[in-house]
Amino acid sequence: MKKTIISVAAVLAVGVTSASAADLPAKVYSKAPPIVAFDPWDIAFGAAVMSNYVFRGVSQSNNNPSVNAYFEPRYNVTKDLQLYVGTSWSSISFANRAAAEVDIYGGIRPTFGAFAFDFGVYGYLYPGGKCVDTAGVGAGALCPGDINSISLANGNVLKKDLSFYEGYAKVNWTVNDMFTIGANEYYTPSFLNSGAWGNYASLTAKFTAPTTVFGPSGVGMYVSGEFGRQWLGTSDSFYGLPGTIFANGIKYKDYNTWNVGVGFNYRVFTLDLRYSDTDLSKADCNAFTSDYTATLTGDVSPINPGGFGSKWCGATFIAKLSADVTLQSNIK
Repeated sequence: MKKTIISVAAVLAVGVTSASAADLPAKVYSKAPPIVAFDPWDIAFGAAVMSNYVFRGVSQSNNNPSVNAYFEPRYNVTKDLQLYVGTSWSSISFANRAAAEVDIYGGIRPTFGAFAFDFGVYGYLYPGGKCVDTAGVGAGALCPGDINSISLANGNVLKKDLSFYEGYAKVNWTVNDMFTIGANEYYTPSFLNSGAWGNYASLTAKFTAPTTVFGPSGVGMYVSGEFGRQWLGTSDSFYGLPGTIFANGIKYKDYNTWNVGVGFNYRVFTLDLRYSDTDLSKADCNAFTSDYTATLTGDVSPINPGGFGSKWCGATFIAKLSADVTLQSNIK
């Protein structure tokens, strides 16, 4: 009888143990998390106001304030591969009175670990321009029959259409959370539609301060800089100097440019304070830009024998306030 009781107890014990074991998976499993579909599309857009629109060390706004806005749809093929197109608009002040600079661009951004690449094509459009001649409205050899041409007292000339395109390649290496180093390369067969090829290469560096610098305020800070060199070819005959060895076009001066600055960001806003400069002389700057404000300063060079000098390529301080938004990061 005792043996029977023991056997029954054993069976019950085994049954309870088996039941408990069967219950374990039910305790481990929980309600399945909702499936979140991957949305590969994103849009970046923003606007900025700056005290001076400087492009590779040269003012595009006659050293006056400028505004800018951009719109950039993006498609993320994977988390490490992005396709994009975009457009931007900037206010400028050129001798040909172009209405604005309108940029259209597109490319691909692959990422490999700490290295982020960017390859694409950039188109610069300058609608609304007029031909600039020195011999009088509609009467000069450079703008024959153009009754809307412009004459400048300083003798500079400029084409009606300055539109051109560049191919580019960029890379940024994120060393760690604070340091980023980059390199950029741009090439065009005709810079500003001058007939002169252009090649621009630069190195960049950026230090992002730890978030603890400003405590819980949410304000971030960075320090960044760039050193670049612009190589330029020979223009077509439109910019030639009759009676000189440059009658069929002028060989623009190659130059170095650099900038360094500090920035503060809060949410989508960034305030950037920057110093920019080049090693272009006032004479060579005038020949390169056809600055309509150039004055007779006695600055002479082989490609600028008239003695007019431009201040568009000198040292300048730039303050820029911008707002940048992406749908996935800032709105959703």
